[in-house]
Amino acid sequence: MQTFLIRRFLLIVPTLLGATLLVFLIMRIVPGDIAYLLVQGGGEGKVDPAALANMRHELGIDRPVAVQYLAWVGNILKGDLGNSMRTGHPIMEEITRRLPLTAQIALMSVFFGFIGGLPLGIISALKQNSGADYISRLLSIFFLAFPSFWLGLIVLLVGMKFFDWSPPLGYNVLWEKPVTNLQQLIFPSAIIGSHLMAIVARMTRSSMLEVLREDYVRTARAKGLAEATVITRHAMRNAMIPVITIVSLQVGGLMGGAVVMETVFSVPGIGAYLIEAIQFRDYTVTQALVLLFALIFIAIDLLVDVSYGWFDPRISHV
Repeated sequence: MQTFLIRRFLLIVPTLLGATLLVFLIMRIVPGDIAYLLVQGGGEGKVDPAALANMRHELGIDRPVAVQYLAWVGNILKGDLGNSMRTGHPIMEEITRRLPLTAQIALMSVFFGFIGGLPLGIISALKQNSGADYISRLLSIFFLAFPSFWLGLIVLLVGMKFFDWSPPLGYNVLWEKPVTNLQQLIFPSAIIGSHLMAIVARMTRSSMLEVLREDYVRTARAKGLAEATVITRHAMRNAMIPVITIVSLQVGGLMGGAVVMETVFSVPGIGAYLIEAIQFRDYTVTQALVLLFALIFIAIDLLVDVSYGWFDPRISHV
């Protein structure tokens, strides 16, 4: 295990370097210039070339791209993500303030996905080709087929038109305003979780059907063990490895869903911060947030790999 962890940590370095280099170059290639937007001030008039050159110099984007990249990476190694080019506010402070909302949406989405997807998948496998199986598969296909942002807009339109309801706005964290916080985040979390639920249900059904046909399950039943014990201790635990693998691969999509849902429901989290940064070509903020998402993805992937040994002791990390 120790060798495995060391090898994985060593692989993190080139992965993060590749992510930083990729996002840095993309932000310089896409059309648009934050200096132009700042000098223009939101208007449509002509921009003084001298003022534009002065603004580019103040922002430091008139230097060679290689110099900018090395300076940015050097600051990251010192723990400094820099300041927003648009507002001048420290990026780390904004991330610290907004991250709890996005983290809560992600955790609640995973909770909804598992608490809905696991029972559906298990029942569907145990009642194969029955009415319950068909209903479970229909629900899975439905939530897989419709985009999350579409469901979010439907919830908002139905709530406003028929119930005169709209989610609370502003920054409401759980430990300060629990009721307002849940009212604000319950629907975006449930909508993101519905897509994850469909994936979990379908993967659980497929994996359970395979495991239930194994010899050790037949042996457990032949020994007279209760059906609940056979399902939970023998079948379900072994069926979880493919489910956890596929869910870990959906983390990137989960983060993307959080970005969309925060925009639809006006939640001031990391996702909304990223959308604002992209719209205004705020290079430093966009680069810092993409790096943060890459770190989260790598950390979750590592935790999933380590958890395999708990679900199946036969798996060893050499």
